Amino acid sequence: MSEKYFQRLVLIVQIATVLLFVGRAWQHIFWDAPFRSLLWDEGWMSRIVESVLNLSWDNYITSVEIDGKIQSTIYGFGLFYLLCAFMALMIQKWKKVAGFFMILGAVSLTLLAALYCKERFFSVGQFFEYSIQFSTPILLYLMVKRNAITEKIVLFLKVIIALTFICHGLYALNYYPRPGLFVDMTLSILGVNENIAELFLTVAGVLDFVIGIGIFLPFRYSKYILIYAIFWGFATTFARLWANVYFDFFWQSLHQWWYEAAYRIPHFLIPLTLYLFLKNEFTSQQMENS
Repeated sequence: MSEKYFQRLVLIVQIATVLLFVGRAWQHIFWDAPFRSLLWDEGWMSRIVESVLNLSWDNYITSVEIDGKIQSTIYGFGLFYLLCAFMALMIQKWKKVAGFFMILGAVSLTLLAALYCKERFFSVGQFFEYSIQFSTPILLYLMVKRNAITEKIVLFLKVIIALTFICHGLYALNYYPRPGLFVDMTLSILGVNENIAELFLTVAGVLDFVIGIGIFLPFRYSKYILIYAIFWGFATTFARLWANVYFDFFWQSLHQWWYEAAYRIPHFLIPLTLYLFLKNEFTSQQMENS
């Protein structure tokens, strides 16, 4: 692989990483994150609150001051994600420092996924659905550090893509309670009735599993799986905007929904990266064998 081609792949992952961090920053600064699912859990936190803060549980959960500190912490994480986005932009120049922030950002995103998992009653699929998101900064770090895409990185890519799509499929198939948002977006975009929407999501869920399994096949077969993964990742990302941004109150609805598309952009840019790399390798092998 030429250096120029490799740098194009780095750029794709870099764009994915920057938009991921900016999207999460926007969420934390302007909206909310599930910190209270842990911090307001009496079973987990009551002893800590009583022994460390010297407060009764009732006083703790009704305290305006405590709630303000929680909100400030969420805001602080938003600023941290903005810093991570900047470091992702500068990673070619500041490899060590920016690499450190990529690792730290990935850890933070993993903890965020764990909070969402707890919020959904510890549904394991909820955690691993974020695999691409919390792994993208690590991928960028590894590519820049090693200046190559190794076999281990290829395997890493396949695993995180498979986990993300399979876990998304578990919700689409209603193994976990199917989110109403899935149905609402399908109804809004396709203009079908609820029965057709549910059938569509069931088929989409099956295809998510096809992606998760088929991605490990040789490239001559998996290339079609990856092309579909790129398309479906793109569709599920921008469906948030298509279904929920309205021209009548454009800026308000965009403010509320654009970040949900932004942090999902790795869902199609990471499969695209893998596809382009494997395509280049496959073409090179064919040329050598001819």
